[in-house]
Amino acid sequence: MSDNNDSEDFLNEMSGIKPLTQDKITKNIHKNQAVNDKYRQKVAQSFKNKDCNFLTEVEVEAVEPDEILSYKLDGIQPAVFKNLRQGKYGYDYQLDLHRKTVAEARVEVYELLKYANKYQYRTLLLTHGKGATSNPPARLKSYVNHWLKQVNIVVAFHSATPRHGGTGSVYVLLKKPEKKNQINQAKYT
Repeated sequence: MSDNNDSEDFLNEMSGIKPLTQDKITKNIHKNQAVNDKYRQKVAQSFKNKDCNFLTEVEVEAVEPDEILSYKLDGIQPAVFKNLRQGKYGYDYQLDLHRKTVAEARVEVYELLKYANKYQYRTLLLTHGKGATSNPPARLKSYVNHWLKQVNIVVAFHSATPRHGGTGSVYVLLKKPEKKNQINQAKYT
């Protein structure tokens, strides 16, 4: 058989076939578009109603394993920050992030901060480890350092004293709840 005969056979077989019209498909597309728009609105609304973890997942500036983490917002009294650095406040909750991936730690830190805000905790101890043997070094510590600066209820943090983990842990001071602020203002004015 030659290629020419195959082409002729194919054309003979196809001679009585009519092209499909696309009217029904375009009507369905427009009908489905309205359904899709409603679905998209529903999904968008559900995202608005959920708490979305805004802590970054992209690479962050690296810190050294033995580096002391220290941060405070303007307006924090020096004596308050000194007491935090020295571990004099204790802590309302401790979170140990050893052996956690960055993704797992991100979720746990976010959930803890949300929980702490809801139940009006004032101080936390986050144990992230030094990460001296990890590759890259101090990866989780670097993320914790970055995440805490992203959260508006965190007013200060500092690496812990040796009895609470040293540079492998960090004390976190959270915003004073509004009710406590009002009580203090009434008390001291």
